[in-house]
Amino acid sequence: MIDHARILAIWVYRVVPDWLTAAVMLAAAAVVAASLCRWVVRLLSRFAVRYGEVGGLLVARCKGPTCAILVLSAMGAVLPAAPFSGRVSYILGHLLAAAVVVVIGWTVMNTLDLFADLYVSRIKYEVDSNNLLARKHLTQVGILRTAIRTLLVLLTIGLALMTSSAVRQYGVSLFASAGAAGLVVGLAARPLLSNLLAGIQIGLTQPIRVEDSVVVQGEWGWIERIGATYVVIRIWDLRRLIVPLSYFIEQPFQNWTHSSADLMGTVMLYVDYSVPVAKVREKLHEVVKDNPKWDGKVAGVQMTDLPNTTVELRLLVSARNAGVLWDLRCDVREAMVTWLVEKYPDSLPRRRMEVGGMPERMSPARVFADESEEALSAGPVRL
Repeated sequence: MIDHARILAIWVYRVVPDWLTAAVMLAAAAVVAASLCRWVVRLLSRFAVRYGEVGGLLVARCKGPTCAILVLSAMGAVLPAAPFSGRVSYILGHLLAAAVVVVIGWTVMNTLDLFADLYVSRIKYEVDSNNLLARKHLTQVGILRTAIRTLLVLLTIGLALMTSSAVRQYGVSLFASAGAAGLVVGLAARPLLSNLLAGIQIGLTQPIRVEDSVVVQGEWGWIERIGATYVVIRIWDLRRLIVPLSYFIEQPFQNWTHSSADLMGTVMLYVDYSVPVAKVREKLHEVVKDNPKWDGKVAGVQMTDLPNTTVELRLLVSARNAGVLWDLRCDVREAMVTWLVEKYPDSLPRRRMEVGGMPERMSPARVFADESEEALSAGPVRL
């Protein structure tokens, strides 16, 4: 009998190039491993349903690294049998080893993200409440996760480079902390390193937290995101202000929600000296009492200054956070001005001017009266 398989093998050996045969072997191993990975992930997903959200997160985080490990393992097992030259096999072997190191680093980062997501999911966060503790934990988790991920990336790259003797010196240089090269790299990376260290310091000391209301460089907004080297501030008009992390360690700024979210604000009124201050005080209490934005703590009227022609009244009110306080101040200002216009229009700001020292004969009223008398005595005017 004719052995067709043997004939086909001999033909392939003689006709098909070795590199193509080896590439097909590696590709076939990768395809088989990927198919096996899909089956494993499907099997794990069935078991993960029993554990609810935790199981779903676990499968989602482990799916990519699991498939990568299976594919690299299959290719590594086939590589010795592939008809590559010695140099090509050596290079591919080191590339696979470096890829395994990268996948291990990927797995560690996914595991870190899994635990961080599980921890964050248990934090009860309400937007309108005074949630200092929740924002504290969210900030710490975000900053520490970013810092650890950065260190893991550097460690993974260094270990991957150390798998080959040809590039091992570059991997070792990533961990070196002394020498002229390390000094040059340190000086060049000073801004990056200072921001990374500032991020760790912010995570520990917490001068700012996520969703803190801050005033930075004259702009009022909220801390939207704390990254590895910068902070994104969401300004009230939906612009974004990007500030380096080191700014919050080295420069002064205002944090309106550092210890508590509730705030006091002022509404300035400039009125005439005749204004009934007691009535203004009663009206302010009436206005804030009917306004749901008022937190019921502070509502007062003070006469703070006496400019040249007006009286300065400071209306002091309080609210549960900065955004609500701004709206409350606008409501109070509008209501008080409307009330003054309707009830006490004479109390609005006005200028007084008295003309004195003019002789009686030069008085405009006297001159007009004299001219009128002369005109009447002259009789009717004929045209």
